[in-house]
Amino acid sequence: MRILQVSAEIFPLLKTGGLADIAGALPAALHEAGCDVRVLLPGFPAIVAGLRNPSPVGAFVMPWGEMVEVVYGDLPALARGDMQQGAYVLLAPGLYERPGNPYEDANKQPYGDNHRRFAALGQAAAHLAHGMDSLWRAQLVHSHDWHAGLASAYLKLWADRGATRVPSVFTVHNLAYQGIFGPQYFGDLGLPGEAFHVQGMEFHGQLSFMKAGLFYASHITTVSPTYAREIQTPEQGCGLDGLLMARRDALSGILNAVDDTVWNPASDALLEQNFDARHMAGKAINKAMLQGAMGLAIEPDAPLFAVVSRLTEQKGLPLVLAGLDEIVSRGGQLLVLGSGDTWLEQAFTERAKTHAGRVAVKLGYDESFAHRVFAGSDVTLVPSRFEPCGLTQMYGLKYGSLPLVRRVGGLADTVVDSDLETLEDRTATGFVFDAFDETAYRKAVRRAFALYHRKAEWNRVRQTGMKLAFDWATAAGHYTQLYQRLIQE
Repeated sequence: MRILQVSAEIFPLLKTGGLADIAGALPAALHEAGCDVRVLLPGFPAIVAGLRNPSPVGAFVMPWGEMVEVVYGDLPALARGDMQQGAYVLLAPGLYERPGNPYEDANKQPYGDNHRRFAALGQAAAHLAHGMDSLWRAQLVHSHDWHAGLASAYLKLWADRGATRVPSVFTVHNLAYQGIFGPQYFGDLGLPGEAFHVQGMEFHGQLSFMKAGLFYASHITTVSPTYAREIQTPEQGCGLDGLLMARRDALSGILNAVDDTVWNPASDALLEQNFDARHMAGKAINKAMLQGAMGLAIEPDAPLFAVVSRLTEQKGLPLVLAGLDEIVSRGGQLLVLGSGDTWLEQAFTERAKTHAGRVAVKLGYDESFAHRVFAGSDVTLVPSRFEPCGLTQMYGLKYGSLPLVRRVGGLADTVVDSDLETLEDRTATGFVFDAFDETAYRKAVRRAFALYHRKAEWNRVRQTGMKLAFDWATAAGHYTQLYQRLIQE
């Protein structure tokens, strides 16, 4: 099967969140499953710099008159053995040649022409599916999140109604980010008037790229089974639950996986010392080095809690702030790595000053350091209000940092709470709480301390988590079955 994957970012070339990890790992897994996969990406500077041997494929003009050139090459950073990852990249300097964050300016404000930048991405997908490249034509287009949501609309509403129908899969990574734009921009999209309708991409008088993907895709997937159910409810549906309920027969959840070539403590070159579930001495070395590097007291018996996250309310960071004294007063330590809302950045920074040696903060995104945090910490905190899948808790499990999570979305699908029953049958892998409030969170923290002081049980739970397999072969198998059915239909 010839599959075109469409995304705005891809690891390791460009990453702002978990979307890039999935976009980078899924093509290789699909190749292993027998698919011929190519990726389509905007020509952001980091992506253009990572493209080798680009050659022209074609070009098209957007409604406002801007020419978008499509080139094809390969991405050495995504190569696996003899497999080279082919990539189509859009060259439009006026749209994409901007430093820093691909979506926001230096003041953290979305670029005013984001609707144009990502409309071009969706339209390029439709051109490639309808023969722009005379040497390769996709049988199915798989697009990710709102940035690529218009791909499904352009495919469904392709002007040549006599053309071969090309099915599409649209994956929702986070329904809360919807790509909402004013109706005055509809003319820039080049879609027929029927698309600006409640039975289309219109959303409370606005344009929603997310809704376009949900409405026009042949099939919708989310990144965990529980999240697929949750987004059909008013609480988690972000105003789109009615549409998702109506399309429930074309909606499924496929759990994300972890790329073992990147996230594996036994072979991770970024660690001070490698380790695995049977040989854990290296974890203690990583913990001591991490404590020293971040100005924390080097105390091997102090449980080290870690946050590796965007600093937003969605991720439950206000709960972590409110419960920080619970950790410090019991002799624990807290390390925070991330960036986000200014008030959270400032609050954590102030608490680090107040609790020197017990609390440390490193603001900003640092992929390499994140590996060291998982390897050196004892508990990974992910107390999210909602969480489509979450990769952080999976990384924590693999690196022996027990996840403390809220029972929601993919967190509910991947972490088993440590209680008397699960400790007895040896299925426990972390700590899970239900209500999104300070009381429930603090109780989970206290349970983590209680288990930490029972070393034999702690080590057993940690070992169970490290042995779990969140493998891409399983996820790729689900996707290929879905692709085959849609292509045959």
